[in-house]
Amino acid sequence: MELPASNLKLPKEIEAKLKVEALEIVERRLRACRGLFVRETRQRDTYFDTPDRRLTRGDACLRLRRERTGPREQLILAYKGPKEQDDYKRRTEIEVEVRDARATELLLAALGYEKALAFDKRRCLWTLHNCEVALDELPLLGMFVEIEGPDSARIAQVQEMLHLAHVPHTMDSYAGLMARELSRLGEGRREVYLEDEK
Repeated sequence: MELPASNLKLPKEIEAKLKVEALEIVERRLRACRGLFVRETRQRDTYFDTPDRRLTRGDACLRLRRERTGPREQLILAYKGPKEQDDYKRRTEIEVEVRDARATELLLAALGYEKALAFDKRRCLWTLHNCEVALDELPLLGMFVEIEGPDSARIAQVQEMLHLAHVPHTMDSYAGLMARELSRLGEGRREVYLEDEK
């Protein structure tokens, strides 16, 4: 029996990723613009791919995120599709909360996926003008601001409000940036954590 074609409209992620020298300046602007602080989290992202790296070659990714906020931990499995042609980073994003990291990894392994890359991120999340503004710190890569919103115009407004209109967009994902940096450094490891830099 053939399954009917799906009429589901896949959710899109639209964001600007901006490399910055210091997050404190951006945080001051957020406060001045009456941005709302949401939470500070520690995220550990593990990326999975097939042995022949089919997802990476297709500009897609499969990620299991452990997000710790205080004593609370949340596990989120996400698929992100190839980036679409746009001034901003726009791609399909599907997320589902899971409860058991080990069982999820076993499921992915049974489907033919293996761990490809893992790294930490410290994130302070704010909201401003109907956008989420993430202030991110990553090992090896440094500091970034991500502005995710409902459309390109709203993101551009927030970028202007934060005095970041002059900062060029980074179209690569954190996973792509991290993999390239590890290759540049000649590193054989595929796991990078914030403690490594201390």
